[in-house]
Amino acid sequence: MKYSAQEVLQYVREEDVKFIRLAFCDVFGRQKNISIMPGELPRAFAEGIAIDASAIRGFGDETRSDLLLHPDPSTLAGLPWRPEHGGVVRMFCTVSRPDGTVLENDTRSLLARAVQQAEEKGIRFFFGSELEFYLFRLDEKENPTREPQDQAGYMDVAPEDRGENVRREICLTLERMGIFPESSHHEEGPGQNEIDFRYAQPLTAGDDAMTFQTVVKAVAGANGLWADFSPKPLAGRPGNGFHINISARSDKGEDLLPWIISGILAKIPEMTVFLNPCPQSYQRFGSAKAPRYVSWSRENRSQLIRVPAAVGDYRRAELRSPDPMANPYLAFALLIYGGLYGIEERPPLMEASDINLFTAPAQVLQRFRTLPENLQEASAAARSSEFIRQHLPAGLVELYCSQ
Repeated sequence: MKYSAQEVLQYVREEDVKFIRLAFCDVFGRQKNISIMPGELPRAFAEGIAIDASAIRGFGDETRSDLLLHPDPSTLAGLPWRPEHGGVVRMFCTVSRPDGTVLENDTRSLLARAVQQAEEKGIRFFFGSELEFYLFRLDEKENPTREPQDQAGYMDVAPEDRGENVRREICLTLERMGIFPESSHHEEGPGQNEIDFRYAQPLTAGDDAMTFQTVVKAVAGANGLWADFSPKPLAGRPGNGFHINISARSDKGEDLLPWIISGILAKIPEMTVFLNPCPQSYQRFGSAKAPRYVSWSRENRSQLIRVPAAVGDYRRAELRSPDPMANPYLAFALLIYGGLYGIEERPPLMEASDINLFTAPAQVLQRFRTLPENLQEASAAARSSEFIRQHLPAGLVELYCSQ
């Protein structure tokens, strides 16, 4: 349900809500929040709630530290793991400066701007997320270990799969928050799990991806476990991917998918630092279904982009290189811009690569461009990119490229 500000005020009164979390994220997608009491909610909607942003990366320093949070009432959701009486709700926020201008590094607003630009051209994008994570045991002091919850493999079942009940609890918690997972299963790695979402409008998909990580960590903690979304938690084991399914609809009824693929393939090296933002991200490439080469194909999971065997509303392109450390708002914004570049400029779509790139001989692989080999290469590609300069604030780009 999409709430208005007045409906949120009514909900808070009628449902005995005692705390309202105003949620946002830093430029790297790490979720932050501040809690307010119900009496402050009218002011939050009318004027915004001030925060000291000097310690939040990309939001300023001590000389310009005052920012305001403006809650989006349509994102209201209860937090089911908090008490039912005297409950807690959450809303995502826009971040602004005291003069009312939107903070240039507010990545949720950057995505909203990308959506608006696409819609002005008669194009609506949709995204679906497939997020992988490991479940590790805690030690006697409740500190995370590197001991997986189980030793099960891909799509195994109980009793080998000990994550079944945790995934069930995660999915039911998400449903209570108005988020509906499409499927869940055990992944290839020991203690590794995946939960997938049906496609949604970009802002909703970004909010859902942010909420998902919070819910997974909360449910894991309640079960004596630690959820790890890092790209390569265990050496020699599969890494965690953040597979992004992309589709679009045109007011003219055109088939846009080939041009979206060609645009993303053309710009993917330049945007990789934002999709894979830490040194560990690059240890994942080239093995366990994580791509290394700039390529596409139908169904083939060794490719950077694959077109799954689906029809109608489910026809889509799946980008397989991002990992869960990516900021979903920033990732979706860049993919929209990459898709628009393809639609407008019509770069030739490379031939589909219907081969297994994990086992292909070296002479075959030489035909393909590779993704950046490390964070330094990815940063250099972004710094020199006119495409990136055109769509992202210079300060945000420098933060990513100077890690």
